[in-house]
Amino acid sequence: MRNAIITPLVLLSLALSLLTPLASADDGKGLAIAKERKSRDAGWGDSESLTTMVLRNAAGAESKREMRTAALEMPDDGDKGLTIFDEPRDVRGTAFLNHSHPSSEDDQWLYLPALKRVKRIASRNKSGPFMGSEFAYEDLSSFEIAKFHFNYLRDEACGDSTCLVIEQTPADEYSGYSKSVVWLNQQYYQPEKIEFYDKKHSLLKTLTLQDYQLYLDKYWRPHKLRMVNHQTAKSTDLIIHKISFNTGRTAADFDTNALQRAR
Repeated sequence: MRNAIITPLVLLSLALSLLTPLASADDGKGLAIAKERKSRDAGWGDSESLTTMVLRNAAGAESKREMRTAALEMPDDGDKGLTIFDEPRDVRGTAFLNHSHPSSEDDQWLYLPALKRVKRIASRNKSGPFMGSEFAYEDLSSFEIAKFHFNYLRDEACGDSTCLVIEQTPADEYSGYSKSVVWLNQQYYQPEKIEFYDKKHSLLKTLTLQDYQLYLDKYWRPHKLRMVNHQTAKSTDLIIHKISFNTGRTAADFDTNALQRAR
C-alpha cells in the first residue's frame, strides 16, 4: 500500500474552524474514498524531515529557504507539526507550530525571533500566505474527514494510472477556498494533484505532488510539491531531502514553549 502525505508542510487539507457536520451527511462514494485515504495513512507515529522551500515570482526569479520539520501522529486527535527555518539569515529561528483537530478549529502559532514573541494565527487569517509562499496556513494541516463535504466526480487517466477525482468543500466559513478538486491515485489513494478554487469559484492554485518514496514498507511520501498560483503567476516548491521515522518525538516537543526553544 502507499498513501499520501503528510509532513507538517504539506499537507494537504485545510485548517478549518466553526465546523458543521457536513461530511457525516455524505454516505456516498466520495466519503468512502476519503475514509479509505485516511485509513491508509494511520500508524506512522512520528517523523522528521529536511526541506528546501523555493519561492518563484512572476518573472521567474527564485529565492530559497532551508527548514526542518517534525510531525507527531495523535491517535485521538489531528497531527501535530513543527517547522523551523534555518536559512537564510533573515528568517533563521522562525518557527511554526500546528495542532490539527478532527472536528474543531486548528491551533496555529508563529514564533518571530526578531520580536521574541509567539503570534497566534487567528481563524480568519489562515487563508493568508505562509512565510511569503504560495502555501496558505490552512494548507499545512493534516487531512481530517469531518472538515469537508466530499463528492465523487469521476475516474480519469493520470499518467500511467487512473485517478479518482474528488471534490472537497470546506465546512469553515473562514477558509480561503470555495472548494478543492483532488486527483487520487486509484491504486494507492495518494494525491497526484489538487486544484484550489477561490471564493468566487475561480481556479486559484494547483498543487502537484511528485517523487513518492516508500517508508516503513507502507507509507509513501512525496519528495517534491509544487504550488502554482494561476492568478499571480507565482509558485513555491517544497523539496524534501530526507525523512526519518520513529525519531522519539513526544507531545512535549510540540507545545508553544517548543517554538521559543527551537534552534
